[in-house]
Amino acid sequence: MKLSELGELGLLAELERRHLIVGTAHDAAKLSGDLVATQDALVENVHFRLDWLTWRELGWRAAAVNLSDLAASGAEPEALLVTLAAPRSTVAANVVELYEGIAEAGVPVVGGDTTSAEMLVISVTALGRSPRVPGRDGARPGDLLVLSGPLGAAAVAFRQRAYARPPLRLGEGRLLAQMAHALVDISDGLAVDAGHVARRSGVRLVIDLERVPLAEGATHADLGFGEDFELLAAVEDARGFAVVGRVEEGEGVELLLEGRPYPLTGWEHFVQEA
Repeated sequence: MKLSELGELGLLAELERRHLIVGTAHDAAKLSGDLVATQDALVENVHFRLDWLTWRELGWRAAAVNLSDLAASGAEPEALLVTLAAPRSTVAANVVELYEGIAEAGVPVVGGDTTSAEMLVISVTALGRSPRVPGRDGARPGDLLVLSGPLGAAAVAFRQRAYARPPLRLGEGRLLAQMAHALVDISDGLAVDAGHVARRSGVRLVIDLERVPLAEGATHADLGFGEDFELLAAVEDARGFAVVGRVEEGEGVELLLEGRPYPLTGWEHFVQEA
């Protein structure tokens, strides 16, 4: 079977079934001593186009998408490891600008690797500490579903041949981690990421899309785009966060707009073309 048939989620499920990967139920890996680790790679012409953003913006993006996983773990960041693969023809000043963008996130780069390649690839490992990682598997019937901020900005920017600047929700993540039964970041689209929580928790998530805060210019159809990097949490008390739905007994995700089912897809690597 080809990866295009299996899909990213199917591949991960098969590797997990064979016990070739472990502890992948959450946004980041919880290790000993409250250590939390996560890793993401950005590949040119898959995750970004250099004619749509500056090198500094790319650096921020590379840091922010990883720190979003730490936010979804309630972690305080400590360090980044950055691996850069770039063509030999790359201008050195552009690489410096890239690292300046990474530095804007305020987390020190303490190591990594550099190598030549035919296209630009930035791989970042983010390390932090969290006394409590809610993960994706603790949502309970009766919980409220809350969001840390508006969705849809990434889709709006993409239509303008640009990329939205990912937010850092580290403070919100630490607050939510203290009380959330489940916590995940919105990177692959609302339906897909809510589906992770529903599947791992063995519950049904019902989301009222008219209650979802939208970024300026966004529509409900944009909620399937992903890359908003806001946090979705299952909690007993909203504590001022926007309530967008609830957790019920059952399975799967039900998306409603004014009480009627509303179809939303999301992003899955290997299945969709970049």
